[in-house]
Amino acid sequence: MSSLLKVDNDIKTKVDAFRERITSEAEDLVANFFPKKLLELDQFLKDPMINITELKDIHSEINLAVPDPILLTDIHDGLEMQNAKKRKLEDGAGDDKGKLEFGGTKVFVMPGGMMKSNGKLVELIEKVKPEIITLMEKCNTVKMWVQLLIPRIEDGNNFGVSIQEETVAELRTVEGEQASFLDQISRYYITRAKLVSKIAKYPHVEDYRRTVNDIDEKEYTSLKIIVSELRNQYVTLHDMILKNIEKIKRPRSSNTDALY
Repeated sequence: MSSLLKVDNDIKTKVDAFRERITSEAEDLVANFFPKKLLELDQFLKDPMINITELKDIHSEINLAVPDPILLTDIHDGLEMQNAKKRKLEDGAGDDKGKLEFGGTKVFVMPGGMMKSNGKLVELIEKVKPEIITLMEKCNTVKMWVQLLIPRIEDGNNFGVSIQEETVAELRTVEGEQASFLDQISRYYITRAKLVSKIAKYPHVEDYRRTVNDIDEKEYTSLKIIVSELRNQYVTLHDMILKNIEKIKRPRSSNTDALY
């Protein structure tokens, strides 16, 4: 083998040290970290923060007052107002109440200075998001370990190798699910921000306000499901790898074993 490809001894030593480090870390993850984490998440699912009884408790106040309606005494007043507004638009003045202009672009200004996010959900997201990232990183380490254990390609006796490949595929699937969970959280913030902007622009439309509450309820439910999925994925990976650990670490039996 060495005659076919010359490898620098110093580099080979460093690569072997890397393999040993990955092996040690991955085995500890499967044996200790995964079961501890699944128990921790199972306990978290019982926490009042993520186990509320009424979804309305997750609502946050939208501190944008509904403006008073404009009363027109007769049709003549209404036409006068329309004509006056038209003249202002033609003159380039427009109706800039509640707006500031930056570089020629008009933007709405919130009456209270800033429209706050839903504090309860932000707190929950700040707890769940690191858990998602942690599982993604740990799966990557275990996946690398299993891939390094896959032997060279040969004819026959590949049942153990297929188990290794199935394990790698499961770990890759879990990684992908974590990435989709992170995207979901980002989409929540973007969607809610657009709705709140609509409320600022059209404060008299009640449906926008109700939709914000619905979005918050949906996100809370999704976060609870995400935590449950994280726990279940730790359970599944721990169980799957332990049940197949012999084939994962020694995918091919020796010829001597095959004789008996």
